Amino acid sequence: MKSAVIVFPGSNCDRDLAVAFREISGQEPAMVWHGDSKLPDGLDIIGVPGGFSYGDYLRSGAMAARSPIMRAVADAAARGVAVIGICNGFQILTEAGLLPGALMRNAGINFVCRNVQLGVANNQTLFTTAYEAGEAISVPVAHHDGNYQADTETLDRLEGEGRVALRYLETVNGSARNIAGIVNESGNVIGMMPHPERAIDARHGGTDGRRLFDSILSRFVTA
Repeated sequence: MKSAVIVFPGSNCDRDLAVAFREISGQEPAMVWHGDSKLPDGLDIIGVPGGFSYGDYLRSGAMAARSPIMRAVADAAARGVAVIGICNGFQILTEAGLLPGALMRNAGINFVCRNVQLGVANNQTLFTTAYEAGEAISVPVAHHDGNYQADTETLDRLEGEGRVALRYLETVNGSARNIAGIVNESGNVIGMMPHPERAIDARHGGTDGRRLFDSILSRFVTA
């Protein structure tokens, strides 16, 4: 599985995501600077990591979404390359128009940093096949602007098309319908606020995030 991680000024989870890709696939990911205009050839998956790109200036992810590399990411996604945006990466993907909706300030107006309980709302996505349908998992969150919102029509469409991949099982940030992660229409792009890359090693407190990466890897092992 050939992977790349996009690095923005202010990224602080790019190394975590790179470690997860390397741990799961056994291959070193390419680290791609946001100012580049091209991605490496032959990528299977692109990671847009968490952090505070551009210091969350204007809106979280707004400036990063207009970085030169994001045009290449959008083109790759349109070709079917898998893309995962985590936390700030989710914010960037919505700002770039790769996913619908927006991430707003947490309802409690506080930064939330702890393990949370998630339910696997759809285990048939590219990113969730290693989980059981309805399974409860524990994954860390660390965000101030993770309150997912969209208009009612968009929310109904996401629900009706099975594009809600993960849902909070507890009150975390006020997200509409407790949505924690969604996929695009083609199913090859996911955005999620929780950090699965921080839950792949038992020494870090849990491994429930590992199966998300296993799900991705299985696509290329069986292809």
